[in-house]
Amino acid sequence: MIEVKGLVKTYGAKRAVDGISFEVRRGDILGFLGPNGAGKSTTMKMITGFLRPDAGQALVDGIDVVADPVAVKRKLGYLPESAPSYPEMTVEEFLGFIAEVRGFRATDARRAQVDRAIALTHLAPVRRQTIETLSKGYRQRVGFAQALLHDPPALVLDEPTDGLDPNQKNEVRTLIKGMAAQKAVILSTHILEEVEAICTRVIIISRGRVVADETPAQLQARQPGARLDAIFRSLTQSDL
Repeated sequence: MIEVKGLVKTYGAKRAVDGISFEVRRGDILGFLGPNGAGKSTTMKMITGFLRPDAGQALVDGIDVVADPVAVKRKLGYLPESAPSYPEMTVEEFLGFIAEVRGFRATDARRAQVDRAIALTHLAPVRRQTIETLSKGYRQRVGFAQALLHDPPALVLDEPTDGLDPNQKNEVRTLIKGMAAQKAVILSTHILEEVEAICTRVIIISRGRVVADETPAQLQARQPGARLDAIFRSLTQSDL
């Protein structure tokens, strides 16, 4: 569903992403890990068409992101870090606007998509509140709802549980796991327990390069008995 082939992105003298390659299939929940500045968000922005790669290729369902970015965006749901929104809109108005942008022009179809997204992300108690009055956790859920709105076959989620309380985190993790059989999911996170809880594969990057691409069990087998955070540190530090 998602193919990344030798992606490169350079900012001045710094190579933020240095030839990254991987694939994500339907049913995969790929945990995308790395220290701050490793190139995670830059890679995700290239996959979703928000940044143009300097070299390499990203494909979603066989469609080249550079050649046809609009078609790719139809296939993707994207939750960026600190997801933008229109703070003066209510939750319902914002999601209705997103639904219209996504092509749901008929009133009944638009309302059905909005109601579905609100139900999935448990936003009913605040659906008529303006976004600027919401807590950080609820604003994050609004961002998640817009990513799910058109029921895309692939999801790219940058820190989807950021700002949520423990119960809300569990709800979002359960939702992602429940959708995964029909979707390809890339999940960037700094919460290693999240990786253990829901991810079927783990990619660790450091200095813009892949240093591990394994299942959580294979990663754990590198240092039996060690905590995942210790394995993560050893892999990223050894690449420095």
